[in-house]
Amino acid sequence: MPGDENVKKLIAVLAFPFATHASPLLSLVQRLSPAVPEARFIFFNTAKSNNAIFLEDDKRWDSIRPYNVSDGTPENYVSSGSPMEPIENFAKATPENFRTAMETVVEETGMGFSCIITDAFYWFAADMAQELQAPWVAFWTAGPRSVLLHLDTDLIRGNLKLSSGIDGKMLDFLPGFSGICATDIPPEITCGDLNSPMPRMLHKMGLMLPKATAVAINSFEEIDTAIVNLTNSRFKKFLNIGPLVLTLPDLKISDSEGCLQWLDKQKQESVAYISFGSTVMPPPHELEALAEALETSGFHFIWSIRGNPEEKLPKGFLERTKDKGIVVSWAPQLKILQHEATGAFITHCGWNSVLESIVGGVPMICRAFFGDQRLNMRTIENVWGVGTGIGDGEITKDGAMKALELVLSSEEGQYMRQKLEDLRKLAFDAVQSHGSSTANFETLTAVITK
Repeated sequence: MPGDENVKKLIAVLAFPFATHASPLLSLVQRLSPAVPEARFIFFNTAKSNNAIFLEDDKRWDSIRPYNVSDGTPENYVSSGSPMEPIENFAKATPENFRTAMETVVEETGMGFSCIITDAFYWFAADMAQELQAPWVAFWTAGPRSVLLHLDTDLIRGNLKLSSGIDGKMLDFLPGFSGICATDIPPEITCGDLNSPMPRMLHKMGLMLPKATAVAINSFEEIDTAIVNLTNSRFKKFLNIGPLVLTLPDLKISDSEGCLQWLDKQKQESVAYISFGSTVMPPPHELEALAEALETSGFHFIWSIRGNPEEKLPKGFLERTKDKGIVVSWAPQLKILQHEATGAFITHCGWNSVLESIVGGVPMICRAFFGDQRLNMRTIENVWGVGTGIGDGEITKDGAMKALELVLSSEEGQYMRQKLEDLRKLAFDAVQSHGSSTANFETLTAVITK
């Protein structure tokens, strides 16, 4: 990679290439790039992830350069099909894969790195930053509550006494977590083999993250002021700079399957939008139960589902419901959630989806799967009161019908919408010129240009 005489700073960006981690980090860097015009950001990531998030025809981000690192897959490797295998292979390759790539860039450009920005998972960045004598900015891609839990992993494990199980136990011993069950917290903290790669990485992260020069998060302070006070007391700088979807240029969003045009013909707040994100898929019996609930209840819907819907949904469902809904392979989620016809969002409760639902003012029907999703669900339901869980943790026909009825047809659903309107206004205010997220972003810019 040749040098550039206009580039005065080289900033290393270290992405975590799984789930929806790399894309929000790229969004952050795209926001930072115009604010630091003298810098070039080198986006270190696996080839597969880089290829997925960098658009070939997008020339606006010349100051952001993707750089591929090893994904740790051994030669002649035969996968068993386990979704954890690629993560485990990658974890074994870090941090040497990043170190090697960064050294190569330094040799090619003749410049050293003046700052490192990483996914917060990368605990080893504390040592890297010390070696480089450069600031370390960690980006936490989930919500503010979950990062506090990882800081207190040892305290939680000690209090819950793992050997006796966690069912029915509460987190009342943690400030700000009264009413939250132990079963709602990320499983890597308390469950399974705590020495496997992910729990080990997250434990180390909790120990090292307070050393970061700054921790940035895609959230806004007003979403949960009590939790913000706690995070501010645990870090050197904890900077809420979101929602990022409100701060980036309005990108051209594809709607090849006509979702928005279809929504234009529907009544206000009458449609359920269904998407479980890009990583998880409910098991077949839950997909069938949800399809039956939609068909029986008669509510209108847009269902974004990966793969062939003919194979995944009950036989004849698409034909029988063609006047009530559409099933698509991809949907412009934010635009759908901002459409006045959308009245409910059936979601896996990933943090990005939660924020987009708040920005759109749409109550959530929650089916959480892993990571921080159950904690987000409990926060949505019990703390903010802007959504509901679906049944007893998994989708049943009866549970889905009750949830749809509650959100789309009851006074409680209207009350949720009123609360969301308040949250939505706070989110928009936070990114205005006088807002808290704007001020925090200016602080972040100062950190990386120091």
